[in-house]
Amino acid sequence: MSSPTRSSAKSSAKDRLSGVWALKGYKREWLRHDLVAGAALFALLVPAGMAYAQAAGLPPVTGLYATVVPLLVYAVVGPSRILVLGPDSSLAPMIAAAIVPLAAGSSEKSVALAGLLAVLMGAIMLAGAALKLGTITGLLSKPIRLGYLNGIALLVALSQLPAFLGIEADGDIWQKLAKVTTGVLTGGVNLPALLLGLGSLALIWIPKLLKWKVPGVLLAVVGSCLATAFLGLNDDVKVTGVLPQGLPMPALGGIGWADAVALLPAAAGIALMAFADTGVLSQTLAAKEGKKVSGNREMAALGAANAATGLLGGFPISGSTSRTPVAVDAGAKSQMTGVVGSVLVLAFMLLAPGVTEFLPSATLAAVVIAAAIALADPAGVRRLLSLSRSESVVMLAAFLGVLTVGVLQGIVVAIALALLDFVRRAWDPYRTELGSQEGRPGYHDLSRHPEGERIPGLLILRFDAPLFFGNGQVLASFVREQLDETSDDISHVILAAEPITGIDTTALDDLVTLDEWLARHGVDLVFAELKGPVKDKLLRLGTAARFTPDHFFSTVSAAVRELKDEE
Repeated sequence: MSSPTRSSAKSSAKDRLSGVWALKGYKREWLRHDLVAGAALFALLVPAGMAYAQAAGLPPVTGLYATVVPLLVYAVVGPSRILVLGPDSSLAPMIAAAIVPLAAGSSEKSVALAGLLAVLMGAIMLAGAALKLGTITGLLSKPIRLGYLNGIALLVALSQLPAFLGIEADGDIWQKLAKVTTGVLTGGVNLPALLLGLGSLALIWIPKLLKWKVPGVLLAVVGSCLATAFLGLNDDVKVTGVLPQGLPMPALGGIGWADAVALLPAAAGIALMAFADTGVLSQTLAAKEGKKVSGNREMAALGAANAATGLLGGFPISGSTSRTPVAVDAGAKSQMTGVVGSVLVLAFMLLAPGVTEFLPSATLAAVVIAAAIALADPAGVRRLLSLSRSESVVMLAAFLGVLTVGVLQGIVVAIALALLDFVRRAWDPYRTELGSQEGRPGYHDLSRHPEGERIPGLLILRFDAPLFFGNGQVLASFVREQLDETSDDISHVILAAEPITGIDTTALDDLVTLDEWLARHGVDLVFAELKGPVKDKLLRLGTAARFTPDHFFSTVSAAVRELKDEE
C-alpha cells in the first residue's frame, strides 16, 4: 500500500472511530478525574432519564436505556472529547406528539414506536453526514431557536402539571390543562403530591443558588424517596415503582412499514432539532479548548447513537445542555466519563431496581419543570424584540406555532416565515445614491450623509442584494427614478455592485432592458466592484457584446477617475 493510501485509510478510520482513536492518547492521570466525573454524572443520569421518559409518555425505564446506549456508542464514534448524550426535555414533547396518535393507548406500542423513531432519526443523520449536510442547521435562525425553545419550555412545564399536582389527566396538552383546571377548582389537587413536588423544586434550586457542589436533582430524588417511604405516602401518591431488572433489549415488536412512513416526517424534524442543539453544544465545548469539531462527523456520531438506542429499547436523544456542564465542572477529561456513568446506570438497573419503588411521579415532574425553566430564555426574547421587528415576528410565530399547531408544525411554519422574510428583504433591498465628502476618501451614502455631493455628470448607485427574478425590475425602477430626480446632465450610471453576489436569467433580461432604455437617453451603464463569478456569469449568459471590458471597473474611485477624464 502506498503512503498516501495508507494515510487516507488511517484518516478514514480516525473519522469513523474517533473515540477509540482518542484512547491511544489517553493519559493515566486522567482516569481519576474521569471516574469522579462519571460518578457525579451518574447522580443526574438516572433521575433525568426517567423524568424525560415520563415527559415523552413512555415508561421511566426506557429513559435509562436511552441513557446507557448512546453514551457507550458515542464513546466509540463521537468526535467531541467531552459531550454527554441522552434524553432531553426539549425533545420529549416532539416524541410524544409523534408516537401518541399511533400508539392507541398501548404502552408496548409506544415504546416500539419511540424506538422506530430513533432508528429513523439515526438513518436520516447518517445519510445527512454522508451527503455532507453538517451545516443544515443554518435553517434554524436565532429567532426560530428562541421561539422554539421558549415554546418548548412552556409546553413541557405545562405538560407536567398533572403529575406535579397529583391529578389524573391524559390527552393532548390542552385536554390535560382543562382537567388540571377543573381539578384545581373542584379541590382535586393531591396535597401530598403537591408538597413533594414543591419540596423537590426547592431541593433542585437551592443548591444552584448557594453554588453547592452536590447536584440538587440528587437531593430531590433521595429526599422525596425517603419522605414517601417513612411517611407511608406510596398509597397516597403515584410512584414510579420497581424498575424491570435487566439490560437494554430490542423492543420493536408490533410495528410495520406503515408506522415507519407515518413517523418519517417527524423523524426528519426531530433529527434537525436534535442535531442543532448537539452541534451548537459540541462546537461550544471545542471552542473553549481552541479546537473545532466537524459538523458532519458530529452528525454521523449522533445518528449512530440514535439508531443504536432505538434498536435497544430507547427513544430519540441529543446532546444534553444540563448534564454536559456537570461532567465538565466535575473535571471530566474524556469520553471515559460517559462510559463510567453508563456502567454505573447499568449496575443500578441490575442491582438496585427496587430503589425507585418510593420515587414519586411528582418529583420526576419537578425535575422536568426545573429543566424546562432553565431552557427558557426571556432575556434573549427581550433583546430580540428591541432589535428587529421582522425577526421578532418569526420568533413569535415559532413560539405560538409550538403551542398551538404542534411542535414540528410550528417549527416548519417558523422556517417558512424566516425564508419569506429573507425573500422579502432581497425583493425590496436597501438602495441608495453615493456621493463624495470633503476630507473623507471613498464614496458615501447620500441619504445618511446629506452633506455629501454628487459627481458632475455621473450618477453612482448601490443596490444591496443579489439580482434575481424578484428584484430585477426594482433595480430598473430605482435607476429610472434617480435619473428623473436629478437635474444634472448625466452621461454615466455607475452601479456600485459589490453587494450583488448573484444574477439569474430573469434579472439579466431586466438589466439588458434597463441598459437599452439608458442608451436611448444617452446614458451608459457601467459596473464597479462587480465580483468575478458574477461578471463571468453575466458574460456567459450572452451579454459580452453589450457589456464590453470598458464597462467594468475594479473600484468606484477608478470608475469616477476614468469617466471624468473622458468628459
